[in-house]
Amino acid sequence: MTGRFSFRRFLAVMVKEFIQMRRDRLTFAMMVGVPIMQLVLFGYAINSDPKRLPTAVLAADESAFSRAIVAAMVNSRYFDVARSAGSEAELDEMLATGAVQFAVTIPPGFARDLQRGGRPVLLVEADATDPAATSNALAALTTIARQALDPELTGPLAHLRATPDPVELRIHRRYNPEGLTQYNVVPGLMGTILTMTMVMMTALAVTRERERGTMENLLAMPVRPFEVMLGKIIPFILVGYVQVVIIVLSAKLLFGVPIVGSLFLLSVVMILFIAANLAVGFTFSTVAKNQLQAMQMSFFFFLPSMLLSGFMFPFRGMPEWAQAIGEVLPLTHFLRIVRGILLKGSGLADIMGEIWPLAAFLVVVTVVALKRYRQTLD
Repeated sequence: MTGRFSFRRFLAVMVKEFIQMRRDRLTFAMMVGVPIMQLVLFGYAINSDPKRLPTAVLAADESAFSRAIVAAMVNSRYFDVARSAGSEAELDEMLATGAVQFAVTIPPGFARDLQRGGRPVLLVEADATDPAATSNALAALTTIARQALDPELTGPLAHLRATPDPVELRIHRRYNPEGLTQYNVVPGLMGTILTMTMVMMTALAVTRERERGTMENLLAMPVRPFEVMLGKIIPFILVGYVQVVIIVLSAKLLFGVPIVGSLFLLSVVMILFIAANLAVGFTFSTVAKNQLQAMQMSFFFFLPSMLLSGFMFPFRGMPEWAQAIGEVLPLTHFLRIVRGILLKGSGLADIMGEIWPLAAFLVVVTVVALKRYRQTLD
């Protein structure tokens, strides 16, 4: 073999790589699928200026002025006034459970005080656990209220137009009064870190056995698939709890994130979330032929989980098809649970709507993992 460049040798190596790429169809699919998925998600699903946010109204004054303000909010496309409340307690419950993003209260005598020039209060409460989801809508409220009343302030009321604001707009950012992003991001990191580490670590569990040649010993043992799955998952559950303790301590001591709710409730619910991610990783490990493929599949699951769960971008700002995908992912429901418990003080009844999707996901993925598991070598 000479030291000179040989086109024939170069061509032979290149052809060999193409053949190997064709044989490794999973890796080739990832190379093509990941860029396409990123393009679709960032191009269509991600929106930093969410519109049509669910809004509830408690109208104690049914006047032309209050109707004009509500209509202007709907026309702005930031607010979707689809629900009405009969009491303040009902409004609080809607905000606490995440059923609505905004709660608008129009007090009694609103029209009377407005006509007298008394600047009645229009109270707007926002679920500010995700400041990015509410900031633009709240910024537009002052202009919306002023423009809504201009057509109504005619004749004897025309002089009210000259005042800075005929209505006192009072905004309450619930659960995060200062609009600090770390109150939203740091609790969310608990879910994203667990998703990334739990899925990846478990995905490597069975493939590592196969690559090291110890899979035969494992298969020769008199253990059932469910016993193998539990034996490999439970140690990682303990590792997950260690990660959670570190994150919670850091959130409290370094970032000052308030912990309003029960940490015991959070720790109980967390079992479902960690187990769901571990079951996903175990499923990947039964499909992948090597550790590289296991890591590729883990990334393919982690990317949409991070983008479509509401961690990086407002969930309600995404189109309906993206929200439908996000509702399937366990991270979406866990983020609502952890933010609800830490920031809102949510109880078991408040988060029950997020617990059952986690449980259903765990059951389905566990069944798939057990079916994929092979007690004999192929």
